[in-house]
Formats: sequence, C-alpha cells, structure tokens
Amino acid sequence: MNVTKNVPRAQLYTTEMLAWSATLAHFPLDNALPYRGEAHSRTCGSSLKLGLDCDGDGRISKIGFQVTACAVGQSSAALLAAAADGKTKLDITRTFAEIQDWLKHDGSLPGWPGFEILAPVVSHPGRHGALLLAWQAAGTALSNTGASS
Repeated sequence: MNVTKNVPRAQLYTTEMLAWSATLAHFPLDNALPYRGEAHSRTCGSSLKLGLDCDGDGRISKIGFQVTACAVGQSSAALLAAAADGKTKLDITRTFAEIQDWLKHDGSLPGWPGFEILAPVVSHPGRHGALLLAWQAAGTALSNTGASS
C-alpha cells in the first residue's frame, strides 16, 4: 500500500511567491553583461538566460535575467538576484548544493535570504527543475569569469 498517495501537498503558488516573481522585472538581462549562463528544465520546459558582471575580487556586482518559466522559476531567479550583490562563485555553488540536497530531502531549507517562500516547491517534484534554473545558469556564468571562489 502506498501511504504517500493520500498525503496532501502544500499549496504551490502562494501570495508571497507570486509577489517575488513580479520583482524579477527589476533585473532585466542587459546585453552589456559579460558573463552568461543558460539553463533549461526538461521536466517543465522552462528556460532562463542570465548575465552578470563581477568586481575585481570576483564578487557579483550586477545581474540580469530573461526568464520563460512559471512563478517558481521566476521567484527563484528573483531571490537569487535580490541577494546576489557581493556574492562569490563559492557562495552560489554552496547554495546550489544546499538546494539540491533539500529537494532530495537530504538537507534543510537553504539559508539564502528569502528562500523560505520557495518551501512549498519541495513537495512538487515537477517544479524542481524550474527552481534550479537560475542557480545552474549563475554557476555557468561564474565559471566563465575565471574566479576561483
């Protein structure tokens, strides 16, 4: 008998999540941003393009997105963007690993500022790919900067 069949799932699209997705408009993709990353979710078909720039110490100084995704993908990108200033490749890599562990139920909710609004996503596996897009693209872009941390 499959006991998980009757376990209710958390409401996915909360008011807070929808509000965060709207803030993504403050971070448009600027063609002048030198470091680029892209990600695509096979699960839901969402896609994302990211551009960023870094200061002389390899810390993110500007970030922008072009997102074709549900509110989960948009909110995740907006949360990353809102707290990206001053973050390093290591900060992004660590958070991405925390998110992956959390989605697999092998870790606690990631400590990135505001991430708690994405908590309902853990019980919706079909949206995990959308949540990861921004983090995957940021990792790709930061790997192109030559920064080690």
